[in-house]
This record gives sequence, C-alpha cells and structure tokens, in this order.
Amino acid sequence: MDLALLYSGGKDSSLAALLLDSFYDVTLVTAHFGVTEDWKHARDAALGLGYEFETLELDSSVAESAATRMVTDGYPRNGIQRVHEHALESVCGLGFDAVADGTRRDDRVPSISRAQAQSLEDRHGVDYLSPLSGFGRNAVDRLVETHLDVETGPSEQIPKADYEGELRRLIAAEHGPEAVDEVFPDHVQSYVHGRR
Repeated sequence: MDLALLYSGGKDSSLAALLLDSFYDVTLVTAHFGVTEDWKHARDAALGLGYEFETLELDSSVAESAATRMVTDGYPRNGIQRVHEHALESVCGLGFDAVADGTRRDDRVPSISRAQAQSLEDRHGVDYLSPLSGFGRNAVDRLVETHLDVETGPSEQIPKADYEGELRRLIAAEHGPEAVDEVFPDHVQSYVHGRR
C-alpha cells in the first residue's frame, strides 16, 4: 500500500518514516506555500534516507491567515495547527492509500484528535496514521539517537522545511522582523542528514 507522510526533514517525521516502511511504500511529502525554497532541505533529507519525495503547494491564503492569527495571538500555536490541518486535507487528495504525520504523544501543536482523524478517513477514503502518537519525547530521542544522523540547534539556524520558515517570512514582510521574535519563542529544531 502507498503512504504519504507529511515530511519536514526533522527527526520526528524521519523516525515516523522508518517505523512505517515495513508496512507501506512510503513517499515523503513536503507541503509548502511557495514562499521560500526550504522544501529543498526536506528533499535532501528524504534522499539521504532513501525515500521517494514529492512536494505539494498549499493554498497561500491559508498561510496568510495563519500568519495574521499568530501575530494577533502573540504565539504560533493556532496558526501552526491551522496550516497542519490544511496540509493533511491536501495530502489526502493525492490518491495515496494512507496518510501520516510525525506528531508525538506529547506534542501540543500540531495535533489531530480522534474525531479529526476519523473525519479525514471517512471523507477521503484513506487511512490516517500517527505512528509516534504513543511515543513521548524521551522515547523518540533514544530511537533517533540510535538510528538517525541528526543536527539540532536554534530554530532560525537549522535547515528545515516545516511550516515555520515560510510563516516567519510572511510575518516579517507584513509586520516586521520584531513581530517574528514576538510570535516565536526560542526553541530547538532538528534536521536529519541520513541514517546511522
């Protein structure tokens, strides 16, 4: 069966791919808005792991409304959640048997409820999988350390292809660079260079 995994090039989505590839033909899909070329980081990570890779351009109005919401809220949570839900909806339309993401048990954002998962499956005729939903941060980190070559560091310095880079760019263009610092707290991101 064919599976599309929403992919950022980071450790969580990379570990999710490793967990799923015994059961599915995994294609890593990076959803983006065409604001930056950050998707190339995910492509390089996917190739380093040996997976098929595709991109999917999302509706730019979703990014614009998410960026506005983030500035209004003063934090990224609701905007990131909206973008992730839109990305899942869009990937469900690609014709794969199953779709997945790398959300963990203790992720606050993004997260997909049981009701949302059931709705995706019913409306699109796909299976939705969240293979890391039973794994906490420590379990993920131990598995990653054993199986993946990972670079970690401050979010603004690590090459990655999650939604954050494009949303940062949109916020800076519309509201100024200081708004980006107000919305996004300092946090660590990861980028996968390959398998160990």
